[in-house]
Amino acid sequence: MGWIPCSGKSNSKAKTKKERKNTIELQEKPLDQIKPTSGISKTNSTLSVKEDPKDGGSDHIAAQTFVFRELVAATRNFRAECLLGEGGFGRVYKGRLESTNQVVAIKQLDRNGLQGNREFLVEVLMLSLLHHPNLVNLIGYCADGDQRLLVYEYMPLGSLEDHLHDISPGKRRLDWNTRMKIAAGAAKGLEYLHDKASPPVIYRDLKCSNILLGEGYHPKLSDFGLAKLGPVGDNTHVSTRVMGTYGYCAPEYAMTGQLTLKSDVYSFGVVLLEIITGRKAIDNSRATGEQNLVAWARPLFKDRKKFSQMADPMLQGQYPQRGLYQALAVAAMCVQEQPNMRPVIADVVTALTYLASQKHDQETQPVQSSRLAPCTPPRTKRDSERKAQLW
Repeated sequence: MGWIPCSGKSNSKAKTKKERKNTIELQEKPLDQIKPTSGISKTNSTLSVKEDPKDGGSDHIAAQTFVFRELVAATRNFRAECLLGEGGFGRVYKGRLESTNQVVAIKQLDRNGLQGNREFLVEVLMLSLLHHPNLVNLIGYCADGDQRLLVYEYMPLGSLEDHLHDISPGKRRLDWNTRMKIAAGAAKGLEYLHDKASPPVIYRDLKCSNILLGEGYHPKLSDFGLAKLGPVGDNTHVSTRVMGTYGYCAPEYAMTGQLTLKSDVYSFGVVLLEIITGRKAIDNSRATGEQNLVAWARPLFKDRKKFSQMADPMLQGQYPQRGLYQALAVAAMCVQEQPNMRPVIADVVTALTYLASQKHDQETQPVQSSRLAPCTPPRTKRDSERKAQLW
C-alpha cells in the first residue's frame, strides 16, 4: 500500500493578515539553509504547543544538524544489511552515531521523489515543536546539497504492522493486553496532536506501519511528512489535495479533499480494527466481500453474536469477551461514515485507557464492572475537553 495523491478542489480564499498567522509558511528556499533556530521561535511561531511547565517544553527547533559524511559513517555507507525498510519517500537504515555511540534510525529521502523536499521540511518543523512520549523523537537532520536525511531514535521492535501481518516464524504474537496498550498509546499521541498543538495538527497518515514500537511494546507515531495544520476559528475544515494510504482515508476526505480532525479519528478506527482482527485494511488476497476491512466489519457490528468472529484467530480465544465487545464498539464509532458521528480522540483515549487497564488473565476471565458499550455510536459534543464516556 502506498500514498494515493488525488486531485481535490481547493476552496481557499485570500487570507487576511490574522488568518495567515494560523498557517505554517513553507517557503521554497534551499533546505540546506535551514538552521536549528530558523523560522520558528516563541514569538513568531505559527504553531505552538500547550506545554506543562514541568515538561520543560520548547517552542524552537532543537534538532541537531548533521553533515552527510557523518551519516554515511553511521550506516557504513548505507549497507544493505543496515536497511530497516523502505517507505514512500525513501529508505530507512539502522546506524550508530560515532560522536555519541547512539543507535539511530536514518531515513534517506529519495532525491528523485516529487514531494520529498516539502515533506522533509514539514517533518523537521513538526517534530522539532511537538514532543510527547507517544511521538517518535527527531534527533536531527541533514540537508547537505541535494541530500535530505532525517535521524530518529531507534525503535527496536519495528512497526505495529510487523507484529500483526505476515508475521515471521518464531516472532511472538501480540496478546490482548499488549494490543490494548498499543491502541491506547497511539490514541494518546493523536490526542496530543489534536488537543495540545495550536492550531491542532492533523496527522493525515495514521496506519500500522507508522506506529513504531519501543521496549515493552511502547507505541510512538512516526512519519509526519503529510501532517497539516487543522482548521481554526469558525472554519470547519481545511481543503487540501487528498494524500494518504488507501484503506485508511476517511470517505469524506477522499471524496472532497476536506480535512478535519475527524479524518484522523476514522484512520484510527481502521487501525484499531486491524489490532482487534489481525486483518489488513486492504487485503486483495481475500474474497471480494472481505478485501476492505471496514466494509467487511460494518455488517458484523450490527450482530453481537458475530463479534467473536472478528477476533484475531492468533489470539486463540485468549481475550476478555466484554473487552472485545467494548473495543469493537469504539472502532465502530470511529469508522462511522458521517464525521459528526465519530467521537473526539480524547473520548477514545478515555475508553482505551480503561480497556488497557483491565488486564486479561489467560487462566481466569477478569471481572469487569462497567456495563457493555452500546453498538450504536452516540453523537459526541465538539468540546474536546469534555471527557464523555463511550459507554
